[in-house]
Amino acid sequence: MEILAPVGSPEALNAAVKGGADSVYLGGKRFGARKFSDNFTEKQLEGAVNYAHDNNVKVYVTVNTIIKNEEMADAISFVKFLKDIDADAVIIQDMGLLRTIGRVDIPKHASTQMGIHSSKGLEWCHENGVERAILARELTLNEIKEVIKDSPVETEVFAQGALCYCMSGGCLFSSIVGGRSGNRGECAQPCRKRYHTSARNGYLMNTSDLYCIDHFNELEKMGITSMKIEGRMRSPAHTYLTSKIYSLTRDKNNNEELERMKELLMTIFNRGYGTGYMDNSKHIVQPLYPDNRGYLMGSVTIKDKRFDPKGMDINVKDGLSIFRGEEKIGGFKVSSSNSISVPFAIKDGIYEIYRTYDPRIDEIKNIFSDDLNLTGSKSIGTSRYAPKLIERVKKRAKLSFYVSSLKVLNSVIGYADRIYFEWNGERDKAEIICSEKGKEFVTILPRFLPFDDLPNGDVMVHNPGQIRAASGKKRYGSYHLNMFNSAFPNVLEQTTLSAELSRKEIKEICSHYAGELEQMVFGRIELMVTRDPEMMNCTLTDERDYQFPVYRDERKMSHILNSSDLLLIEHLNELESFGIDSFGIDVRKRPADVASKVAKAFFDRDVKRKSELTEMCGRITYGHYLRGVN
Repeated sequence: MEILAPVGSPEALNAAVKGGADSVYLGGKRFGARKFSDNFTEKQLEGAVNYAHDNNVKVYVTVNTIIKNEEMADAISFVKFLKDIDADAVIIQDMGLLRTIGRVDIPKHASTQMGIHSSKGLEWCHENGVERAILARELTLNEIKEVIKDSPVETEVFAQGALCYCMSGGCLFSSIVGGRSGNRGECAQPCRKRYHTSARNGYLMNTSDLYCIDHFNELEKMGITSMKIEGRMRSPAHTYLTSKIYSLTRDKNNNEELERMKELLMTIFNRGYGTGYMDNSKHIVQPLYPDNRGYLMGSVTIKDKRFDPKGMDINVKDGLSIFRGEEKIGGFKVSSSNSISVPFAIKDGIYEIYRTYDPRIDEIKNIFSDDLNLTGSKSIGTSRYAPKLIERVKKRAKLSFYVSSLKVLNSVIGYADRIYFEWNGERDKAEIICSEKGKEFVTILPRFLPFDDLPNGDVMVHNPGQIRAASGKKRYGSYHLNMFNSAFPNVLEQTTLSAELSRKEIKEICSHYAGELEQMVFGRIELMVTRDPEMMNCTLTDERDYQFPVYRDERKMSHILNSSDLLLIEHLNELESFGIDSFGIDVRKRPADVASKVAKAFFDRDVKRKSELTEMCGRITYGHYLRGVN
């Protein structure tokens, strides 16, 4: 099984090679999901590929952000450049980009941002020219085993490093609340911040880092192609240690060295470790602190600035940090490992001791170099991307309501052209009501669906696997498909535009895309969907007192909604002038009387009722309609 290491800088590349990685993944200065990593210039990329190949290491390059129409030509040119410098594969999230570079002869890997978590998703990859799928991180070991059985493509799993709280590719929290798009490589990490509910307080979405070394043999026996380490934003020493740990495990060599490497890894970066979802864990979150504290040695009683390190493996020159709860009291280097003296003022009491430095880390750093001369001679070319102009039929857009209960359905059905209904216990009755009223009925599929059969009738899909599974049905794409450009495949009955697009970008897509399009115009945008077993129905409140409703569905997925309602009632005419075919109005989890008033206002196109709707909703937002994302 391949060991795939993260590389955020030339020094980290050398560290990965010295650590025994079989392959590395890295990014250029654009189009990568780690925009704040050092990354590589074009010349450095060519040099990196040559250096890696000289050491029998493969290089996969990330082009795993969603792409704007105006960027498509540059993205195509970049992929062609990667082919020219002999990169071993390109990692892609954007379905429009994948379609556009289909004839570029370079292996394509589906990013975990695509949400591939089913056998149908793997079939979709094969049918669309993808040679490897990086599986969703929400899958358990048993699910992975079942999903990859008879897979027509290679498969890759994340086994080490940071774990997104939200289903990958579906996070809008950073973008809509923080103004920085995770889908564009600028994640503001809202999941690492403090929140409280009526029952809990702390870093409630702060996932422990993945550490799945104990499942290496099991994953290898299943037939997983590649074991992936996360960490392009971390130090070269971290890259070396993780590469070394997994390569030693695979080669079954030197247990003593392996244990030493594990200790150093726990010291160099540690916000808590776990196996994520692989073991059906009930605790994927570490709620006490979100940052790196190093290796927890234990609790001690400090009196007169001294404590006994008995039972702790503390040595001279180790770096220690002292904490009491969330408060860091201070840090120092150990001068004696017997009775340890704290070199600063500290009250008597019980404290937690963390090791943050081990002198053996300096020995590790001497193994790899920081002066690789990565350069190349090839230059990036220019590509033409001029999609055909489309004369869209200007018509009155349909009103499509997102609904999750019969009570709300009955309150809005008189105003609706189409109903999207959640797949829950009331779905069958809802379909009968819509049939009797002559309304189009579409079942909203669950966001996470590894195995289940699909319901009868038309469906709303959220990922490539569901597109494949629902072949033969009318398929409506949700905004979680991240349609961000007009190259998006025109294979669905209708696709909802990304919630991160501006009015200018929406107009641009409409002028080049022949398929039917929906724009969300009302409701609480779904910021995250998580499989966290501890996140129940509640209201999450952040440190600015913004409140985010959370509801748990029948499949034990928790949905975190925006604190404000999207309200674009005054922009309906403009959107119709662009050629939008349907307006999405999300009234799930709302009182029936509120849903009815919203429905009537949109049915009547009554802009004067904006103030009433605003007062009724509490907070409203234009989302990215007026601002877009970088």
